[in-house]
Amino acid sequence: MQSLKLFCFILGLGAVSSAQADFIGVKAGIDYWNYSADLSNPASALPQPQLEDDHGMSFSVAVEHPIPFLPNAKIKHTNLQAESNQSLAGVKSHQLDLDYSDFILYYEILDNVVSADVGLGAKLLDGKIQQNFTQNTEVSETLPMLYAEAGVKLPFTGLSAKAEASFAKLTDSQVTDAQVELKYDFVDTLLVDVGAKAGYRILDIQLEEGSDQETKLKFKGPYIGLEAHF
Repeated sequence: MQSLKLFCFILGLGAVSSAQADFIGVKAGIDYWNYSADLSNPASALPQPQLEDDHGMSFSVAVEHPIPFLPNAKIKHTNLQAESNQSLAGVKSHQLDLDYSDFILYYEILDNVVSADVGLGAKLLDGKIQQNFTQNTEVSETLPMLYAEAGVKLPFTGLSAKAEASFAKLTDSQVTDAQVELKYDFVDTLLVDVGAKAGYRILDIQLEEGSDQETKLKFKGPYIGLEAHF
């Protein structure tokens, strides 16, 4: 987690300073995500837990450039936390705390009124899942992923819409992440664009698929945020 923060900080500083030379652009975003969380164990005969709604912050930084054949780079990070509403002596029966990160290399194949990006990268999952009070599972997964984003702008209005999706799978683990959003740019100058956005995101995570330890996680809900483009 600390290394990720440091990397994002260094990347942001370097890219912003380079952006002033008018050949590198930087997009940075922050979202507040209010989600419902589901946790299930298909192989377990025990009742499935009911998790309370929770919330978290999501961050993203993308660096874009005009160099042919060299991909652009993007980092997304979210911390996922949830716990059950069942407890004993103040201890929750189920809890989870996961760091979820995407490292993406992508190409812009359209960049006008209609935009489209495609790429690939890696998803990193790291954290802990506690089930039935005492069963603790350490999660440390790195999955290859496919990535796509498509958007459209409404000229002269400051309004835009986009959809973003990624899919990752390796052996017995699989992750699907999708979101749609609307954005309004309330600052639109030659140096910087700043916009407010609102959207809906769905994240599905499957671990140890097909085994007795199979775990399924689902997070879904609306988010609001800010995005700046330098």
